[in-house]
Amino acid sequence: VRDFWFRVVVLQASVLLGACAATRPPAVSAMAPLAWDLRMPALQQAVQWSLDGRAAASAGKQGWQASIVWRQQGSNTELHLAGPLGIGASVLRLTPDGLSVDGAPPRSDVIEALRDRLGVELPLASLRYWLLGVPDPGNESTITRNAQDRAQQLLQSGWTIDVDRYVPVDGDWLPGQLAVQREGIRVRIAVDHWDFPR
Repeated sequence: VRDFWFRVVVLQASVLLGACAATRPPAVSAMAPLAWDLRMPALQQAVQWSLDGRAAASAGKQGWQASIVWRQQGSNTELHLAGPLGIGASVLRLTPDGLSVDGAPPRSDVIEALRDRLGVELPLASLRYWLLGVPDPGNESTITRNAQDRAQQLLQSGWTIDVDRYVPVDGDWLPGQLAVQREGIRVRIAVDHWDFPR
């Protein structure tokens, strides 16, 4: 009798497990990135994102390294640089009204003053796009794509942008490391963390 009930319990358990297996939904695969012709304009129109990372710049014999925090909100860019040239933190804000440094009002000579301070002229208006691996839609560009149908190199406004590495971000891929260079100026950027709402 004991063997009989044992077999009944085993049989019922097998039926229940089989039913669970039959009704279990299939695993959801990661969302595939869009084809380039669709994802490029989508990234160019992205209005809210941020990243944390590190930058190293060299221009001739001058150079510096800094941690960076980039915040993009619509057409407003905020870039925190911590440690360039050992002078502590600087906050750059680029809005439709112009470029300001450390909370000062935008002025026409800020770009020149910033270039003298950092040794390089940061193309902030275009860099917001290059960081996403796409060209600035306001200027002509030449794009070389890699085998995964993502930008490998961008040529734009006299700058060469090489995306050395991509990282997965919420089902898509965004640059994890890139180099921006022009006429003896070279800026390397490594992204440690992306916040990119889909």
